[in-house]
Amino acid sequence: MTFPVVKKAAYVLVNTPDMVIHNGTTQTLEKKQNPDSEYLKAVRSHLRSYEDVVAYAPNQTYIGNMTPDELAEAKAPWYENKIENANRFGKFGEIMPQDEFYGLMKVSDVFDLVLLEKSFVESIKPKFEAHPLLKSKVAVLGEGVELADIENAVNNTGAEGLYENDKLVGCVKRAHEFDENLSAEYMLENIAVKASGVLSAMHLVKDLDVPVEEIGYIIECSEEAVGDMNQRGGGNLAKSVGEIAGLNGATGIDMRGFCAAPSHSLINAAGLVKSGLYKHVVVVGGGCTAKLGMNGKSHVGKELPILEDCLGGFAVLVSENDGVSPVLRTDIVGRHTIASGASPQAVLDALVLKPLTDNGMTIPEVDKFSPEMQTPEITVPAGAGDVPTQNYKMIGALAVKNKQLDRKELPKFVKEHGYPGFAPTQGHIPSGVPIIGHGIESMKEGKLNNFMIIGKGSLFLGRMTNLFDGVSILVEKNTGIVEEENGVSKEEVKDMVADAMKDFANFLASKME
Repeated sequence: MTFPVVKKAAYVLVNTPDMVIHNGTTQTLEKKQNPDSEYLKAVRSHLRSYEDVVAYAPNQTYIGNMTPDELAEAKAPWYENKIENANRFGKFGEIMPQDEFYGLMKVSDVFDLVLLEKSFVESIKPKFEAHPLLKSKVAVLGEGVELADIENAVNNTGAEGLYENDKLVGCVKRAHEFDENLSAEYMLENIAVKASGVLSAMHLVKDLDVPVEEIGYIIECSEEAVGDMNQRGGGNLAKSVGEIAGLNGATGIDMRGFCAAPSHSLINAAGLVKSGLYKHVVVVGGGCTAKLGMNGKSHVGKELPILEDCLGGFAVLVSENDGVSPVLRTDIVGRHTIASGASPQAVLDALVLKPLTDNGMTIPEVDKFSPEMQTPEITVPAGAGDVPTQNYKMIGALAVKNKQLDRKELPKFVKEHGYPGFAPTQGHIPSGVPIIGHGIESMKEGKLNNFMIIGKGSLFLGRMTNLFDGVSILVEKNTGIVEEENGVSKEEVKDMVADAMKDFANFLASKME
């Protein structure tokens, strides 16, 4: 069987401190319900500087400047023990500052909904010119508008302000006077997710050894629903991201599944490639402004910095088997079905145990598991605990229960088969996919034989069902042998064609005699 491969992965973070205050749901709801709250007064003083965000060890791990193993050895708490000489650019992507991101939002806007103030535009143009991916986009920034025009839009027509250090520098206008789905609030969310998806896709195709025009399909898997009053959630972020990122040969679609969406998308991409419909499929997801500062009250209450201060994005290229890149084992896929049940054990039975045992494998034979990879320093103060470690313990306990692991080996299993969490709490992003970039590197270096991506989601959030959701897939080191369908290699096909042509030539010669 010929399996598709994960050829490359890209990861980006965008530090957006002012958007935490003005666009994160926790903060915007607090403004409506309790505008004079002590929490709102304290938020600004608990925001980190851009330099601190870059020097944060989980962020450096996310963009590829540190390995997860190095993160595990880094001194905690990570927010206090900053990484010296930390770089904004990493092997997988970058950590972008807020002002440049506003510029990227403008570049990503094709309906003139984003207005930026003149002097602000002038201040970011040199940064665009110095950026390896954005220097070609400087002209798209335009010249900017007068501050008075922005103030009028915010104060009189419902536009959402864009702020830099509490100073108004731009806005996002509404796209329709009456349609709530095209309100300024939703347009800001949608343009932000698009722009962070664009940045992820641009990093993915940078220095790619595949012609970009051969990428035929895009699956966008973030958390936003793009549409109008007549078709809420109709899409299409996928094509809108591809348009700006230069994937001109692609079509695509949006796929939604709450936190499990990236894993669903990855499996669907693998299926499209394996079927032969497309040679190359991109899975991409941008960041969610609503989740900025989501656990801010818990962080501020414990005198911690607000650690949910970044939008996150990622992109993965799924391609035909190249004999080198890790393969997506489309025959080892876990599915949380309607009948599976919602208990943690039932979920992991469906996503981990069943697909492995059905294929003659045991849980300990998987080198690394990537379930919900949230940074624990974000979730522990909020009362959710160390989510990745909790998952590893449950997976290990499942192995013990099924006599695949001795109980006394459980602590060792947790350490050896898991990584510390290093992903932002952006909903869809922590669930499974953060491991791919590091997994590709580790397999090529001979450090891993396989890893399992586990995407889990909470469908009950949509109030349509109480069901849970999840899918998983095993990723495996490439053997270097690319088989053809029915076990016939390319060389064998060439030989068969040559023999057939020779026989046909002999036949013609015999008829001419």
